[in-house]
Amino acid sequence: MNTRDPKLTALLFNECINTQDIEGLVALMTNNHSLICNDEVDSNDKETSREAWERFFHNVINYKNHFTKIESRENFVIMIGKSTCSNRESLNGNALWTAKIENDNLSEWQVYNDTIEIRKRLNIQ
Repeated sequence: MNTRDPKLTALLFNECINTQDIEGLVALMTNNHSLICNDEVDSNDKETSREAWERFFHNVINYKNHFTKIESRENFVIMIGKSTCSNRESLNGNALWTAKIENDNLSEWQVYNDTIEIRKRLNIQ
């Protein structure tokens, strides 16, 4: 059972991404946390997710997610916006994210390219 708004949990997780706070990310993950980028599972447990984020942060400079809209459907949170990164052009641009929240922690963080097909799949405008 969540004691805080699922949107707040997703925003806290994203703040940890934007500040490259590994310990903060791990503290907000469930033990079976999944990290999924463009439908490819990068990790499916807390320790593998930690390692994936550590590798990612080692390879990027000033990576940030900027949300323009956030909505929740019970424990499922959808974020719309863009990401920016100083040293990886491919990480700059519009993106979508989803988070599944369980007991105030994230069981899943998923990143998508912002396409019409993905918006239809997520039922967002």
